[in-house]
Amino acid sequence: MAKKDYYEVLGVPKNASEIDIKKSYRKVALKYHPDRNPDNKDAEDKFKEAAEAYEILSDADKRARYDRFGHAGVNGQGGFSGGSMNMEDIFEHFGDIFGDSGSPFESFFGGGRSRSASKGQRGSNLRIKVSLIMEEIATGISKKIKVKKQIACDQCDGSGAKDASSVSTCGTCRGSGYVRQVKSTFLGQMQTTTTCPTCKGAGQTITANCGKCKGDGRMYAEEMLDIEIPAGVAEGMQLSMRGKGNAGKSGGPAGDLLIVIEEITHKTLLRDGNNVIYDLFLNFADAALGTSVHVPTLEGKVKIKVPPGSQAGKIFRLKGKGIPEVQGYKKGDQLINVNIWTPKSLTEEETDLLEKMRTLHNFKPAPGKDEKGFFERMKDFFE
Repeated sequence: MAKKDYYEVLGVPKNASEIDIKKSYRKVALKYHPDRNPDNKDAEDKFKEAAEAYEILSDADKRARYDRFGHAGVNGQGGFSGGSMNMEDIFEHFGDIFGDSGSPFESFFGGGRSRSASKGQRGSNLRIKVSLIMEEIATGISKKIKVKKQIACDQCDGSGAKDASSVSTCGTCRGSGYVRQVKSTFLGQMQTTTTCPTCKGAGQTITANCGKCKGDGRMYAEEMLDIEIPAGVAEGMQLSMRGKGNAGKSGGPAGDLLIVIEEITHKTLLRDGNNVIYDLFLNFADAALGTSVHVPTLEGKVKIKVPPGSQAGKIFRLKGKGIPEVQGYKKGDQLINVNIWTPKSLTEEETDLLEKMRTLHNFKPAPGKDEKGFFERMKDFFE
């Protein structure tokens, strides 16, 4: 099922300010908060949907990509905005919207999380740059990349403990990583949770640290990852892979891998949005008499017919030979701009022929003709 427009989800116009977006998110999130709608799957989905919309629209870069490319511009490989979010993600990412305790509803419900807290500390995100040629952008591509990052220690399996005897269940939270509180609010009795102050959310206490990771539970290593890059991406676009960043501490969830697209300049083709531009150079004879030439495209060379009398600046269009939209089914076109190539040096025979041609009436341009520049012709072409 297609996702709803993020502006529609929060009930704000596309030119809404950051403050208006924040206010609207507070209102929608309060309405559909799980504590106000227990065992209501529809309300829970709307709660997650609102958090997802706020994640994008509250970030200037993500909002700009969303405005330009739609959901595909920010969804990437199923990151936080990819639909697989849960309550822990929401509480962790947006705790400062309503307070500092980790819950978006601290000021309404007295602090703390209203769902079970994750154990340990979430790992940090990683950012890498992937360079693509235009042909790869046109078709989409699968790539294998090697990433150096923090992974769970292979000696202690991420626990940070020297051995099993060095680990004991936290006596404060009894292994859950959080403690529950019941407070009275204007909505009645509300049960909230906060991170255990004794074990910092790990659920365990360690008496002796692992010798390899020094109790951190993590170590640096290289990992080979398969990534899928959709067709139509552009320079600076950012994709994400959920849970492929640095490993979390004390059993916490891993961060995300952020993939920034870098576009390699093509040798003969120029990208203009989803269109591709090629400069075709013809000698005077071919332009005057007409000819057939092969021109490069993103799918290989194609043969086009140049009619007699083609002028410099004429533009041919190859329908659908451009780059597809990153979201949708449309493809751009290839535009071929005709240029007349003039030789820099001539033989005596060539000079004589051209001198004779110069005096002929048919080889003189019409007087007073208004010659437009290339960009003006391009504008007329699209209009």
